Amino acid sequence: MSDFQQPSTVIVQHGDRKNSVRKNSIAAEDMTHVAAVPTNIAQDAAKAANAETSMTLREGLKLYPCAVAWSVAISACIIMEGFDIVLINSLYGLPAFQKRYGQEQPDGSYSVSAAWQSGLSNGALVGEIAGLMFVGYAAEKFGYKKTMIAALIWIILCIFLAFFAQNLTMLLVGEILCGISWGAFQTLTTTYASEVCPVALRHYLTTYVNLCWVFGQFLASGALKGVADKMGPIAYKLPYGLQWIWPVPLIVVLALAPESPWWLVRQGRKDDAKHSLLRLTSAKGNPDFDPDETINMMIYTTELEKAHTKSASYAACFRGVDLRRTEIVCVVWAIQTLCGSAFMGYSTYFYEQAGLDVSSAFSLSLGQYSLGAVGTIISWFLMGWFGRRTLYLWGQIILAGLLIVIGCVGILPRTNTGASWGIGSMMLIYTFLYDATVGPVCYSLVAEMASTRLRNKSVVLARNLYNITGLIANVLTPHMLNPQSWNWGAKAGFFWAGSCILCATWTYFRLPEPKGRTYAELDILFDAKVSARKFKTTEVQSFANISETSMDTTYPSEKHDTDVQIERSMW
Repeated sequence: MSDFQQPSTVIVQHGDRKNSVRKNSIAAEDMTHVAAVPTNIAQDAAKAANAETSMTLREGLKLYPCAVAWSVAISACIIMEGFDIVLINSLYGLPAFQKRYGQEQPDGSYSVSAAWQSGLSNGALVGEIAGLMFVGYAAEKFGYKKTMIAALIWIILCIFLAFFAQNLTMLLVGEILCGISWGAFQTLTTTYASEVCPVALRHYLTTYVNLCWVFGQFLASGALKGVADKMGPIAYKLPYGLQWIWPVPLIVVLALAPESPWWLVRQGRKDDAKHSLLRLTSAKGNPDFDPDETINMMIYTTELEKAHTKSASYAACFRGVDLRRTEIVCVVWAIQTLCGSAFMGYSTYFYEQAGLDVSSAFSLSLGQYSLGAVGTIISWFLMGWFGRRTLYLWGQIILAGLLIVIGCVGILPRTNTGASWGIGSMMLIYTFLYDATVGPVCYSLVAEMASTRLRNKSVVLARNLYNITGLIANVLTPHMLNPQSWNWGAKAGFFWAGSCILCATWTYFRLPEPKGRTYAELDILFDAKVSARKFKTTEVQSFANISETSMDTTYPSEKHDTDVQIERSMW
């Protein structure tokens, strides 16, 4: 069955004869691979899945208040990455940084070359790629908590290199080494958020990661505006030193936080998973919530994925059904860069090249990231109304239109003050709409589309493709904006508009809608090769036809007198 086949058609082969049977739904027994689990686990899983999919936002907040609190606290790690990414890209527009590390120009001003701008911006991404690959193994072996604590300790040491950098080479090494920790933050904050909460809260907590990114960008712009008129070393050292504020409090938070119950289930530690789940919920005294049922749902989903995935390696991400899921999460995250968001990372420098003075440029950057925070909060409501796929698609279409407008205004002479402020205004609108659509929705999609067994490694691969596209953008953008290079200025909007249109085309044909689906339902939809455009309307019966058999099936150390498997229907 191709990816674009109608989901309601199931091809069943009897001998040499094939029959096409039209169905309006897909059930677990229709799948090539089924989960073989004890009777009590299958029944509990069905109950927990029904309870979770029918849970409202208010009920979710009432039952999982601790999960929300821990996820929000741990997601603060991503603030550090957002802070530094904006910091290094905005320092190019800081006079003190330009004079300390730049070259004198014929007019007496100083400027960091486009080559070094690309190198410094890409240094962090190179480190992130290395860190991400390591995290994919470490997190699955040691758990999310230990891996994150190790990354925080590492970054405390690496900030010293950036703070005391004597030249651009030393600063580059510092950025690369810091990037290793940022790679861990990028992956684990998202996956942890997706695994500690029910369906009703999943998109709020995963997209909150984007809000933390925006907070980091805002704080970096505020710090740089505060030192914009300074000419000594304090102007560029103070912003780097501020990064030491975060690691120690976050280490304490992580040491106290519960481990992901999904990770514990994958390790076969059912009792520990239950204890962790109880710490994430207010289940005590709640007669409507049975933690054993929720844990058994996790076990059922894990066994369902084991049935069609032999291993949990990186290679497994490119085999069978998981190849499509890997494609989706990778391209979804790459779209964050390819839709033109590179403009935002260079916003201060971009505003200056558009003709604004330094103070006005930093002020606009602050306003830009404030709007980004507001946009992320609004996205929580938009996702509830329209779903992930619709919001992601229309977000790209609207952003492409804005980029075309920016390119058109960029044709006007830079001496035109009105045109400069017009470009700045368009960038503010672009940031708001980006952070109301593409920016935060990406985090929700990436966390939901990957299978639970391969989630860490799938997110690693996705983030690495994002970093690779970031490397390309960081090579191209300085040349586009730098007066000593291509000198496109705002006309670069045309280039990114074309890229954004291509991304929207892929989204229409390849991106499914995961709204309201449990992880088991998503597994079944992908296994059935349902078309991306039919995910939303296809009914899934993920726990149908449970019956007793004599098959001996147990989960880790448990043994039952009666074991079952979910039988496949014959058409």
